[in-house]
Amino acid sequence: MDDIRISLSGSTKAFVDAEVADGSYASVIECVDDILRVGTKAKAQEKLEAMLLEGLESGDGKPWTDDDWEALKRRVREA
Repeated sequence: MDDIRISLSGSTKAFVDAEVADGSYASVIECVDDILRVGTKAKAQEKLEAMLLEGLESGDGKPWTDDDWEALKRRVREA
């Protein structure tokens, strides 16, 4: 694991300190790590939702043929 040094604004530090003080987290780093993990997950969720909407808005689909499946399998093997 790599170490980094961060500075928090007064209100953010107070929030983190309160979370640790009330027992929600064992340490400041555990709290900050969880906040970053939640933020990362939310960003991935937003990306997935955008991709799903793009797919829905791309028009009517068409049934896949055996040739379509074989082409996909070739692309996956080549990747």
